[in-house]
Amino acid sequence: MIVLKENIENYIPHRPPFVMIDNLLSVSKERFESDFEIDANNLFLKDNIFQEGGLIENIAQTCAASFGFLDSAENAEPKIGFIGAISRLVLYELPPLYSKINTEIVPTHQLGNIVLVTGRNFLDGRILLECDMKIVIT
Repeated sequence: MIVLKENIENYIPHRPPFVMIDNLLSVSKERFESDFEIDANNLFLKDNIFQEGGLIENIAQTCAASFGFLDSAENAEPKIGFIGAISRLVLYELPPLYSKINTEIVPTHQLGNIVLVTGRNFLDGRILLECDMKIVIT
């Protein structure tokens, strides 16, 4: 683990109750990994099931935290980014309350301030959701 839950807000602009990432497990220019445990106060819960929007937001926040970590490693101020587009989204399964999901991101292309990534959420090795995301960094 390279960034623990208690320090994650140093790398993302989000604040509770909208934080959808706990720990950064690994970060390199080729791959980002995080985890997140879904608690009873989560905004994306419906009937004790974590919804698709939460999985998407978890992917986006994993990107934000990872880009922030890479910026800080170069002594740069973390930049703000936002989702520019989502494509090729496939939802396989929604996780229940108290699940611990793992997220893997692979940056695939960068053109200026636009980064294309492929993101996947997993629960116990099963894929929950996968998508391509365009992140615009300001």
